[in-house]
Amino acid sequence: MVSKRFALLVIIRIVLLMLTMTALAFIFARTELFFNQIILLGIIIIQVSELIRFITHTNREIAKLLMAIRYSDFSISFKGKKTGKSFQELQDAFVEIIEAFKKVSVEKEAQFKFLQVIVDNIKVGVLAIKEDHTIELMNKAAEDLLKIATPNYWKQFQQLLPSFSREIGEMEDNERKLIELVIKGEKQQVSAQINRLKILNYRYTIITFQDIKSEIEQKEIEAWHKLIRILTHEIMNSVTPVTSLSETMIMMLEEKDQPKPLEDLSEETLEDLRFSLKTIQKRSEGLLHFVEDYRKLTRIKALQLEEVSVKEMLEESINLLSKEFEKVGVELRMKAEARLNIAIDRKLIDQVLINLLTNAKHATEGKAGALVELHAYSNHNQSIIEVKDNGIGIDEVKMDQIFIPFFSTKEHGSGIGLSLSKQIMKKHRGDLTVKSQPGEGATFSLIFRN
Repeated sequence: MVSKRFALLVIIRIVLLMLTMTALAFIFARTELFFNQIILLGIIIIQVSELIRFITHTNREIAKLLMAIRYSDFSISFKGKKTGKSFQELQDAFVEIIEAFKKVSVEKEAQFKFLQVIVDNIKVGVLAIKEDHTIELMNKAAEDLLKIATPNYWKQFQQLLPSFSREIGEMEDNERKLIELVIKGEKQQVSAQINRLKILNYRYTIITFQDIKSEIEQKEIEAWHKLIRILTHEIMNSVTPVTSLSETMIMMLEEKDQPKPLEDLSEETLEDLRFSLKTIQKRSEGLLHFVEDYRKLTRIKALQLEEVSVKEMLEESINLLSKEFEKVGVELRMKAEARLNIAIDRKLIDQVLINLLTNAKHATEGKAGALVELHAYSNHNQSIIEVKDNGIGIDEVKMDQIFIPFFSTKEHGSGIGLSLSKQIMKKHRGDLTVKSQPGEGATFSLIFRN
């Protein structure tokens, strides 16, 4: 409807212009009508101007709308202009567009403020650095933790906290790192993570960090309590019978707090003394072995890294243990990527694999169709070796305890195998994890981060 009305008004203006030009041509040669000619010429100029203005009005309005959008100037108004009914619907549409953009702008500003409030109230420090080294964001938690006001540039930050800046600069994308800081004489342990991303053609570095000193201290206390409880249990198991037997032997050798004469000691008494001494020796040796196991747990040698073919390493482990597995009727399988290589301390990782395979064998003994599988593969930036069995599995209660030193699910287990294995993996900057369901077997994963 608008386009038809617009075309009709254009045609009317053109017709009027042609009529005026015809009248001018008709009287052009008559000199006595000179003033009439000037008047008609002026009318023609006015009509042409009006026609151009009328036709280009839409373009001007659209240009004004686009400029308002470009510069986010939503104060402009298209209301109240007397341009005729032909442009009324168009102007109404422009007004709706401006109102919609204004609403989006307000909502965007509100969301930004809302996000800013959230960022300022979380307990994690957030630092955002633009590619031109300007600091775009530093929340209140970051200021409180680092005890500085937000600087404008990264260089200023480096001058204020050189050690922290150096640690951050050495981190890779998506890397998490534990950093020790001394800020105004106060020691802090900070867990930091760095992420790099691109937004609207600008690169940003987002650093998040938090003080975990109190959490670490709490975990250390809990670990010490668990360790002391287990140590106490093991030591008491050995010392109690030794103390009891020692008292018994003293009673056998004394009478009224005086030593018995040698001739009063019967063969039976001597045999009892001999048995008691052997028992004390056995329990003492057990305690010595326990202490030696503890020393192994706390003294892992420095790593001697070498590039190793995972497939060859697993094949050697299978050749070493295959006879033992055959004796108890457990099938041992292996599947590994042919070109998978990792830099490891071969002797220590062999020790971990043998320990895990031995545990898997014990978990599957006596089960029909007993199976232990080794699976090695790469996944993103990780190399993973899995030891999977279809044995008895691990109770959910014990899942959180199997890596605690001296805790064992086996009757005669030392309880250091898994704990030592986990420490070896941590020393390789990796991890040892487990997944299990009772009756459905267990999967231990050696994770090596590339």
